[in-house]
Amino acid sequence: MDIIVMVGQLILGLTILVGLHELGHMLAAKWFGMRVEKYAIGFPPKVFSKKIGETEYMLGLIPLGGFVKISGMVDESMDTEALKEEPKPWEFRAKPAWQRLIVMMGGIIVNVITGIVIYIALTFNYGESYLPASEAKYGVVANEIGTDIGFQTGDRIVAVNGQELERFEDVYSMDALLGRDAYYTVERDGQRVNIQVPADLMDRVADNKERMFFVQPRQPFKVGQVLAGSAAADAGLKEGDHITKVDSESVMFFHELQQVLQKNAGKKVSMMIERDGKPIKTQVEVSEEGTIGFAPVQMLQYATRDYSLGEAIPLGTEQAFGVITANLKGFGKIFRGEVSASKSLSGPIGIAQIFGDTFSWYKFWSITAMLSMVLAFMNFLPIPALDGGHVVFLTYEMVSGRKPSDNFLENAQKVGMVILLGLMAFAIFNDVFKIIF
Repeated sequence: MDIIVMVGQLILGLTILVGLHELGHMLAAKWFGMRVEKYAIGFPPKVFSKKIGETEYMLGLIPLGGFVKISGMVDESMDTEALKEEPKPWEFRAKPAWQRLIVMMGGIIVNVITGIVIYIALTFNYGESYLPASEAKYGVVANEIGTDIGFQTGDRIVAVNGQELERFEDVYSMDALLGRDAYYTVERDGQRVNIQVPADLMDRVADNKERMFFVQPRQPFKVGQVLAGSAAADAGLKEGDHITKVDSESVMFFHELQQVLQKNAGKKVSMMIERDGKPIKTQVEVSEEGTIGFAPVQMLQYATRDYSLGEAIPLGTEQAFGVITANLKGFGKIFRGEVSASKSLSGPIGIAQIFGDTFSWYKFWSITAMLSMVLAFMNFLPIPALDGGHVVFLTYEMVSGRKPSDNFLENAQKVGMVILLGLMAFAIFNDVFKIIF
């Protein structure tokens, strides 16, 4: 069932984005009087098709892309027989270069608009929930990656790249993770210390299942729901209890409780709890997994903020273009050799894992908005088989006044297809390799 939810979200998200992308090409082409022979979401074999006017609308079985077939255009179909004849007035190649450029940019433009609209809608409808930096007053817990970077448990992060920290979530911002010469400022033992962000931080994060959460705020806690029949229930723990000591070790934060329970996995320990201001001592069996069977209630107070539509428009737009900026920074690190392409790039399996095996509309649309901007960015890359490749050739034609020959465009398309198929094979293999190893 979990896999079905994961794959279902992937297919739905890609269908929406690819459908809108190809719709952008088709509407622009029809606007300029070009004949659109086919509009397809998914690749053959054909599941459904219907011809309306001059255009066949098709749904393919393989939901990993789509295409629009425009008469007189060298595209992925490699149908070049018609190019041997004189251009017809309704063909792509018969139209002015500026019209052809708009047609090729149509899909990218629609994806950008889609991403912006979704981010604006999410900001307006859901507002923002965040942890104020002032609430993280107990400092952070540093995991293995955080410790390697230079953090110590108990550090209080006060600034990122010299900017005072207002939201704790900004610790994981792209400016911090992907910026050049990025650094954190922490308060430690009454002094401010700068911690340089290593250039290969994203590689280290990719190698670790805890991902980017290399530091997390230290959380005071109390006992929440106690599982029926668990060791916690047998020991008499109740919702609202404060655990203050396990054996001889004092406990204030949840990570401290986890550490002492892990150390005593499979053993019976004494536990001191505080209930209604009174101390109570009990004994509890720790499982082999280092748990006793209750859900913690975190004590840090998260803030929420609602936005008007006027406020949501610039904020949503900024979020959308922030995805483009993050991709540019990521590619820059790959080209400089600071991060590994194999650890940074994901194919359909990796994207499905991002959606996850649980469903919520907020998460689904957040990821879909991000993918819409990524799709726009990737399609703008100057690879011949992508929209960006066509844009390069059309820009050359408009500047020089000389149109590349159909033979050149055909060969460039073949090279681009080889590159794209190679990248797709690499991405899928890379996803499988990550799962296995």
